[in-house]
Amino acid sequence: MTDKKDYQLWEVFIRSNRGIDHKHAGSLRASDAEMAMQNARDLYTRRMEGVSIWVVPSSQIVASDPDDKSVLFDPSGDKIYRHPTFYKLPKELEHM
Repeated sequence: MTDKKDYQLWEVFIRSNRGIDHKHAGSLRASDAEMAMQNARDLYTRRMEGVSIWVVPSSQIVASDPDDKSVLFDPSGDKIYRHPTFYKLPKELEHM
């Protein structure tokens, strides 16, 4: 039998209702995708709060480095047309 610490790490995403996006629910360890899906269902949707589950091997997720923020996001700062600053909001929308 394989030791549990040798199981692959999986990230779990749950969609709580149709038409909205999946949210990261947590992580778990499992030997394969089928076991990850079953464990995710048991751990994160015990009260029938989900309509869809995604399980993704953590090793397959590619993330940016927070230190690279300027390289990735600063180029959009010089494109002022992307920001809604050219018009005034009606009073009904003051809380936006």
